[in-house]
Amino acid sequence: MSSNYTFQTKLLHNNQKFDPETGAVSVPIQHASTFHQKDIDAFGKYDYSRSLNPTREALEEVIAELEEGIRGFAFSSGMAAISTAFLLLSQGDHVVITEDVYGGTYRMTTEVLSRFGIEHTFVDMTNLEEVKEAIRPNTKVFYVETPSNPLLKVTDIQAISSLARQHGALTFVDNTFLTPALQKPLSLGADIVLHSATKFLSGHSDVVAGLAVVKDPDLGARLAFLQNSFGAVLGVQDAWLVLRGIKTLQVRLDQSVKSAEKIAGFLNDHPSVKKVHYPGFADHPGYKIQKMQAVNAGAVLSFELEDELSMRTFVENAKIPVFAVSLGAVESILSYPAKMSHAAMPASEREQRGITDSLLRLSVGLESADDIIEDFKAALSAAGKTKHSILQRG
Repeated sequence: MSSNYTFQTKLLHNNQKFDPETGAVSVPIQHASTFHQKDIDAFGKYDYSRSLNPTREALEEVIAELEEGIRGFAFSSGMAAISTAFLLLSQGDHVVITEDVYGGTYRMTTEVLSRFGIEHTFVDMTNLEEVKEAIRPNTKVFYVETPSNPLLKVTDIQAISSLARQHGALTFVDNTFLTPALQKPLSLGADIVLHSATKFLSGHSDVVAGLAVVKDPDLGARLAFLQNSFGAVLGVQDAWLVLRGIKTLQVRLDQSVKSAEKIAGFLNDHPSVKKVHYPGFADHPGYKIQKMQAVNAGAVLSFELEDELSMRTFVENAKIPVFAVSLGAVESILSYPAKMSHAAMPASEREQRGITDSLLRLSVGLESADDIIEDFKAALSAAGKTKHSILQRG
């Protein structure tokens, strides 16, 4: 029905446009945990909601279409989606993984998969030669996060996917930062695309959810088996909230990206800001690849201040963003990776990756960019005054 529509229209006009039974323009929330079977030898499509539920199925169909895959899966969190995908691996397998990956993925890889005899190598995936050097005969998965969290490094999805195919391995891509509105990893060669749907897809800081999409039927069957076996499925109320959030994804992203570009430019020109990480800058190392594989640079950026004291003073004085874990919401969210998203990563590992104690990550919401800039001007001024006062006393 929606194959010829643009992405923006598909968000609303898809197979879940209305309920065929009642005409309701909102997907029904089916709370049933179990379903009556009319035949002892032939069960119906639904039998137990861990295996399949109509409301969750609606979300899974929508995300599969938006990501241009053939099968979608909804999980209880982004980490549940990632962990279930990792269950495709077996003892003795090896993973090549983005070095500045989300802290929860780092923890899963280093402290859980390692207990089951699954090996890993962290690499700078922007360097294809380094990726090639990390490949072993038992490498089964290349795990990509692009742009990466929190340094916004850009990995060439097509190049990594091609490399993976040459070695009989799968490519997983975490597409949380950009969503299918801005980047479609499956069309670039990836095998599984993963989301923390808690973020931009639902977009309102009111649900925790994870999604996965595949493009191969056999891989889909394997992941479906694991979803049912592991059982970390998304509840129906949360599935409905994600479906509702998806409807406004394009307009939210359009506004947030526009503001992020303006705020990133302001921060980049400010003398108190040491460095801004944003792939929308022409001098960003991954700028050309980002333009090639994505619509734009997204609504997340990170920036470093002179030192930890300046960072702390800035956070204390910034009034508009909420200071919190997470991203991708209607409100701007300011985060401190060292103690939030990457707290699971030891300090030595963070430092090695360039995740400093003065680094902040900003997810830009729907507020006026000019208001945020004025807010940040005042916060940066306060940080400068505090540092100057301490230097004078010293």
